[in-house]
Amino acid sequence: MIKIAITGNIASGKTEVQKIIEKLSYKVIDTDKIGHDLLDKLPDIKKEFSSYDVFESSGKISREKLGKLVFSNPELKKKLESIIHPEIKNELLKFFEENKSEPVIFAGIPLLFETDMREIFDKALFIYTDDEIRKKRLLLRNNYTPEYAEIRMNSQMPQDEKKLLSDYIIYNNGTLSELENSVTTFLQERFMH
Repeated sequence: MIKIAITGNIASGKTEVQKIIEKLSYKVIDTDKIGHDLLDKLPDIKKEFSSYDVFESSGKISREKLGKLVFSNPELKKKLESIIHPEIKNELLKFFEENKSEPVIFAGIPLLFETDMREIFDKALFIYTDDEIRKKRLLLRNNYTPEYAEIRMNSQMPQDEKKLLSDYIIYNNGTLSELENSVTTFLQERFMH
């Protein structure tokens, strides 16, 4: 079994790539989704952040409020990651175990190089999208202010550094159908024999 991490900086199109790969019948797990699910499942998060304004009126953690808080406070970001990352890693190991008969499996994992997750994968596939395009997407899709978009983009390791650490790179500066072609070609060349 080959374990491939799909990674890319914010607004690079990782989710789209995951969808395309899934459509082609590969098993894919999304660590972003696991992280979101864990926000309300881990009592430690509620405990650690109880004195901050990160809750909705229902008492659930607001991803938006928590995001704004931790991205403007590196200490709190570290604290949150120290609670969530080990749990995400456990979920990934479970996913590997459940799918060990598959020849190739994929995991979408935005912070592959910022965490210690790289070691559990065989290969890293990096989705590269020009910074200008990513910024435009953040302003449109997420309604971020230009300042907050910059903060989010700058909180990640630069793309050029990640490119050097990756085994494969797919460029996503064009249309969705161009991306689909790139992903399909990538899979055909390497894994569909």
